[in-house]
Amino acid sequence: MTVNRRSFLKLAAVTAVSSAFCGLGFGSEALAVDRIAMLQPQWSKQTTSVCCYCAVGCGLIVNTDLKTKRAVNVEGDPDHPINEGATCAKGASIWQLAENDLRPKRPMYRAPHATEWKEVSWEWALGEIAKRVKKTRDASFTEKNAKGQVVNRCNGLASVGSAAIDNEECWTYQAMLRALGLVWIEHQARICHSSTVAALAESFGRGAMTNHWNDIANSDCILIMGSNAAENHPISFKWVTEAMTRGAKLIHIDPRFTRTSAKADLYCQIRAGSDIAVLGGLIKYILDNDLIQKDYVVSHTNATFVVGDKYDFHDGLFSGYHKNGDDADYAGAYDKSQWAYKTDAQGLPVRDETLTDPRCVYNLLKRHYARYTVDKVVSASGIDRDGLLEFYKSFAATGKPDRAGTIMYAMGWTQHTVGTQYIRTMSMVQLLLGNIGVSGGGVNALRGESNVQGSTDHCLLWHILPGYLAMPNASLSTYEAYVAAKAKPHLQGAKDPKSAAWWQYYPKYMSSFLKAMYPEATADQAYAWLPKAEDGTTYTWLQLFEAMDKKAFTGFFAWGMNPACGGANAGKNRRAMANLDWMVNVNIFDNETGSFWRGPGVDPKKVKTEVFFLPCCVSIEKEGSITNSGRWMQWRYQGPDPRGESKSDGHIMTELFEAVRALYAKEGGAFPEPISNLAVEMWKKDGQYDSNQVAKLINGYFLRDVTIKGTTYRKGTLVPSFTLLQDDGSTSSGNWLYCNSYTEQGNMGARRSTAQTPEQARIGLFPNWSWCWPLNRRIIYNRASCDNTGKPYAPQKPVITWNGEKWVGDVPDGGWAPGTKYAFIMQPHGHGRIFGPGRQDGPFPEHYEPMETLFKTHEFSAQLNNPTALRFAHEPMAVADPKYPYVVTTYRVTEHWQTGLMTRHTPWLLETMPQIFVEMSEELAREKGIANGEKVTVESIRGSIWAIAIVTKRMHPLTVMGRTVYQIGLPWCFGWQMPHDGSGGDSANLLSPAVGDPNTGIPETKVFVANVRKM
Repeated sequence: MTVNRRSFLKLAAVTAVSSAFCGLGFGSEALAVDRIAMLQPQWSKQTTSVCCYCAVGCGLIVNTDLKTKRAVNVEGDPDHPINEGATCAKGASIWQLAENDLRPKRPMYRAPHATEWKEVSWEWALGEIAKRVKKTRDASFTEKNAKGQVVNRCNGLASVGSAAIDNEECWTYQAMLRALGLVWIEHQARICHSSTVAALAESFGRGAMTNHWNDIANSDCILIMGSNAAENHPISFKWVTEAMTRGAKLIHIDPRFTRTSAKADLYCQIRAGSDIAVLGGLIKYILDNDLIQKDYVVSHTNATFVVGDKYDFHDGLFSGYHKNGDDADYAGAYDKSQWAYKTDAQGLPVRDETLTDPRCVYNLLKRHYARYTVDKVVSASGIDRDGLLEFYKSFAATGKPDRAGTIMYAMGWTQHTVGTQYIRTMSMVQLLLGNIGVSGGGVNALRGESNVQGSTDHCLLWHILPGYLAMPNASLSTYEAYVAAKAKPHLQGAKDPKSAAWWQYYPKYMSSFLKAMYPEATADQAYAWLPKAEDGTTYTWLQLFEAMDKKAFTGFFAWGMNPACGGANAGKNRRAMANLDWMVNVNIFDNETGSFWRGPGVDPKKVKTEVFFLPCCVSIEKEGSITNSGRWMQWRYQGPDPRGESKSDGHIMTELFEAVRALYAKEGGAFPEPISNLAVEMWKKDGQYDSNQVAKLINGYFLRDVTIKGTTYRKGTLVPSFTLLQDDGSTSSGNWLYCNSYTEQGNMGARRSTAQTPEQARIGLFPNWSWCWPLNRRIIYNRASCDNTGKPYAPQKPVITWNGEKWVGDVPDGGWAPGTKYAFIMQPHGHGRIFGPGRQDGPFPEHYEPMETLFKTHEFSAQLNNPTALRFAHEPMAVADPKYPYVVTTYRVTEHWQTGLMTRHTPWLLETMPQIFVEMSEELAREKGIANGEKVTVESIRGSIWAIAIVTKRMHPLTVMGRTVYQIGLPWCFGWQMPHDGSGGDSANLLSPAVGDPNTGIPETKVFVANVRKM
């Protein structure tokens, strides 16, 4: 029988709807029948949406009562290629998230020193916030820095933004913040996956998941490491299971035995923080046994590049190292010019395709990892020796052309002071084995928020503009100097006729971005209006709260964020917010951040900070797009009306910015030009914010008639491809990567066809469902899946194939004929980087201990910690401190999401997982006299929390460097604000350290040390 969406609903109605709503206490049969009846078209409208939780991007069907305009049912969309109707516990509870009496109905205000919230009107709230924005901006605005360089920067206002709002709202928010002159712009990606972007961009050219969820089914060997996919990305696991039914092997390497481990063919427990040791050993195993895919390595990677004579590595340090003083945020820095390639007369890298030159990358790699012997890896990580060798053998076997291995990882890898290098190590493995660009391969980042990929693409981060264009800095005083500096290395690479060096087109993308912001301005004017960062200064999340703690800011936006629970050293964040004059919290529910002034141990009467709480819509109450981990931009439609007086984030942003602009028009003020000229009217339709209008602006328009290669494009039409963007001001594009997403043919992200060609269907590309950046390409770097004649290495599952005239299958990553251009088009020299000279802590990953560790030395060098780590010298670290004898790792649970702000307010989920717990081994529990279910204290050098002890066989002691090591595990999705009686406990991040990766500043919340004791 064929089951389509409508017949599926009829078949499933009694079971799905009655059982779901009986769980709310509506258990009567009559009411259940009424609910089922409400799904009929005469009673409710049906809209499609996308889950608001993790970035798998599961499709939803929403039924909204035609009379009340409230949701009556939310369930999985059976037509959707990824989830095929399935939902996880969180996705199944979205109805309860929307129809929730705990959602504030209107804005709330907390006056200085007040002890309670007061409801206020939107008009009053936005008007008062606008006054404070203007006052803060005018008082802290800096036209020139101490060197006399023009920076046009607002120093007194900071923002942390959301990864759950729509793409269109992200673009709007960054535009608003940059028009105000902010440089302190951060959001969720900084603290969850910023190291992913740095690692993958360095390795391959783009900082995103290489393949997509459905493609996991095509893998022959799946390594899940740094992730508990079965619990934290549950629907992704259906494609792991599908691969296993086809014969794939699943390997799980993790500090804890989890539901992922239970499904694995091989599970190995390791000490948290030792992954580079394990993966470095894998590289040695591959090289020692000559298991590389040689044609791939020679053709598509920089293994053949010869490195200059200044490069060296000795006892944990690379050449060019300089140690910084305690007054610097970073422990040290490298002169990376010493890691440069040897070049020819044209300035291009010298290559040795025989791989015999002792200075070529391949041989330097061998030399570097020669120390990573099995004995040392076992000693450093505590891993079982036999399991380790089985892991190495199984995964290295994917280096054959007809096999493919994939890696799935998440925050278990990213949140370390060597997080970028964790991911770099696996990227190098995949290049050696030929697993990049192929079906069933890739380095696949499991993003944890519904739109953390899209919000990163649209750059709610201090250092990048939409489309990963670089933030201007003070020394680049003119637009011409800026674009010349950014395009220069790629223009140099383009001297090799086989290198696409795609970033040579940087001026086209920057010009078009500026035209989307300021269509009436010249490039020079618009560039001058952008704020400039100080050269050599970073403005990351950890540094933002360090500055706030030192009273650097007057005002603060926490937009869809809960840093009082979600940030490392959360107690410091809470303390810092008390130094503000005012802050704005935009969210669905009141939370630990908005109510920090009434939290545990805080006397509200002593807190001066004014707080404005603005209630926003849930995802099913608004229209717009979000981008999942696999880069699929999917459109979701409004179902119910906004509950109470809540508004969409886009409406709030637009109305607030217009209130600020009106004050500048009336009163004047510091540098009003970027505010008065921002193209807000292009965000709106009929006077209101409109996501379709912003989506079109992000795609981009022709601003005058343009003829390109014989085709004339008329003024006002949407640009069909970023290849047509121009650098002369004739085109706009809010984000060049999304140019092609909304064209004259319509909204590409809203497409819902599962039609595929036979070639596409063989590997499940689904090219007509939604839209995928760039240019709807589903597997990036896909020309590397073929040899230099265009023949796929794995003809049984080709991504693309050259048919003699053109590429067929996926959209090729560059449409040139085989052998004419290198495969990694975003790299200046066109090759995947095994040697990565652009990272702050070395071109090859090296094992270092976490900043907090039980050990004073380790197996691989005399350098204990990352020598370039972000840390604040005045904050103590527990290193080999007997008061803190246990290794801690943090994680999420299936029933809760991130800080738990949304899920702890959802009764179904809170009932299932009501309070914080700490996992420990039976051996540790016996040693401490702790019984299962007892309330215990967990304490680090920064503070303490209580938790319920879970004594389990899922964790066991490890022998590490001759010592017995106990690990404990804490979920970080709890907080004092909900449950309201405090029975849920508080955030595990009260214990975690404010230290970070030197490339991105991502905090090391995945491993630190603590003690646990009976209360």
